[in-house]
Amino acid sequence: MAKLSIKGLIESALSFGRTLDSDYPPLQQFFVVMEHCLKHGLKVRKSFLSYNKTIWGPLELVEKLYPEAEEIGASVRDLPGLKTPLGRARAWLRLALMQKKMADYLRCLIIQRDLLSEFYEYHALMMEEEGAVIVGLLVGLNVIDANLCVKGEDLDSQVGVIDFSMYLKNEEDIGNKERNVQIAAILDQKNYVEELNRQLNSTVSSLHSRVDSLEKSNTKLIEELAIAKNNIIKLQEENHQLRSENKLILMKTQQHLEVTKVDVETELQTYKHSRQGLDEMYNEVRRQLRDESQLRQDVENELAVQVSMKHEIELAMKLLEKDIHEKQDTLIGLRQQLEEVKAINIEMYQKLQGSEDGLKEKNEIIARLEEKTNKITAAMRQLEQRLQQAEKAQMDTEDEDKKYLQECQSKFESLQKQISQKEKQLVQLETDLKIEKEWRQTLQEDLQKEKEALSHLRNESQQIISLKKEFLNLQDENQQLKKIYHEQEQALQELGNKLSESKLKIEDIKEANKALQGLVWLKDKEATHCKLCEKEFSLSKRKHHCRNCGEIFCNACSDNELPLPSSPKPVRVCDSCHALLIQRCSSNLP
Repeated sequence: MAKLSIKGLIESALSFGRTLDSDYPPLQQFFVVMEHCLKHGLKVRKSFLSYNKTIWGPLELVEKLYPEAEEIGASVRDLPGLKTPLGRARAWLRLALMQKKMADYLRCLIIQRDLLSEFYEYHALMMEEEGAVIVGLLVGLNVIDANLCVKGEDLDSQVGVIDFSMYLKNEEDIGNKERNVQIAAILDQKNYVEELNRQLNSTVSSLHSRVDSLEKSNTKLIEELAIAKNNIIKLQEENHQLRSENKLILMKTQQHLEVTKVDVETELQTYKHSRQGLDEMYNEVRRQLRDESQLRQDVENELAVQVSMKHEIELAMKLLEKDIHEKQDTLIGLRQQLEEVKAINIEMYQKLQGSEDGLKEKNEIIARLEEKTNKITAAMRQLEQRLQQAEKAQMDTEDEDKKYLQECQSKFESLQKQISQKEKQLVQLETDLKIEKEWRQTLQEDLQKEKEALSHLRNESQQIISLKKEFLNLQDENQQLKKIYHEQEQALQELGNKLSESKLKIEDIKEANKALQGLVWLKDKEATHCKLCEKEFSLSKRKHHCRNCGEIFCNACSDNELPLPSSPKPVRVCDSCHALLIQRCSSNLP
């Protein structure tokens, strides 16, 4: 009956050719048949006063399974005239038909059979395969345009009776089979186009989301690139500063050595003069005693100064930690630059190999052209020899003609034939000469073209020689760069040794501070995330120790400074320690 009612509704709606109202009889019968299909095998829910058997319960599940159905459920609940669950279910079916999504909603229900088992028996229509067949037939109803008024109708008290007379076959129905077949084909095409449209909409939305994600990642990468460039510029500036400081230190040491040499020479001269007399020695001893007493006072003063400097040394060690981190970053940057220089050298070597292969090919072409020119010159010589032979033959024939004229004047008639034959031979020889001259001209033109090609190839060979020179210059520059690289590596190794020594000193001072304060100073390798914001550390997000608790935080979570009992000067402190110290200070105040 469901199949008959759906097919009849589609055929009559297409023949009707307008939007359907609630008074349309095939549409009313369709809703009645759908009620019976949904009621088939429905479980009875007992309560204290009565028992309940309605289809509104399974239809409410659609809202949870299909989020777009929430609008229908809300509008059905807001209708004022509906009081019973059956009326709400009838209104829900009418609204789903108007939205053209009844098949989608019921398909979600049929798939979730575990949830449907709470409402239906195992032999129910919705629990078996026939329910899936009915849902497939409901897809064809998307062709129909219906305009149903749900507010004014009394859906609670309607009686659902199936009118079988509408589905009896008539002679006209049998005659209209061809028309129904055409209509079914059109409906299938329309359904196919609608499904394609849905798939295209879903692909377009996914592509939009991908484009948005790619744009976000692109902006992030651009920002990281700018940060990396700024870091490289800073590292280069620091490198220049370190070099200038190294030069200054060398100058100072040289000056100090010169001063010490002068002092030693003066002391030797004074020692020689001091040997002249014992009196002078005695006076010098007294002077030395006075100097030693003064030195003792100076040493005591220096001890006092060293005690005061000890605190400054602790602060300097903490600053050294920061410098160590920054210098490690500079080392990483310099190694990356060296790797780039190596890659450039490899590319230049590959280009040189390609240019050498091109030179070899051009040298082979030059050798071939020289062979061709030798062959052409040999052919020219042969042609000149032939021309000389032809001229000699012509002279011989002329001499013979004169002799024949002098000797055979009487035999003029008999010799005329021979003369005509000889004239023909002369014409043929002249034509041969003309052909040979034209061939010679063409050969000369070919020779000129080949000479031009040779000059072009020579220019190219000169260019290749210049490229070789440039390559040699580049090799020299590469060797110079390698020397600079080795020097920089040695300087970096020296810096690393100094840094390792300073690190050892810092660790000793930290251990002493731990023994005094009882704090745990975390290592840089152990901490990968900030303790407060739990973000991962990177080149832009650096590590910083809290001088109070010893934990590692990012710059945003440890940008406060306060004086501590161990250091009178203000020191970096995390946000939590800063708040605790401020609370203690405020509580200690009167």
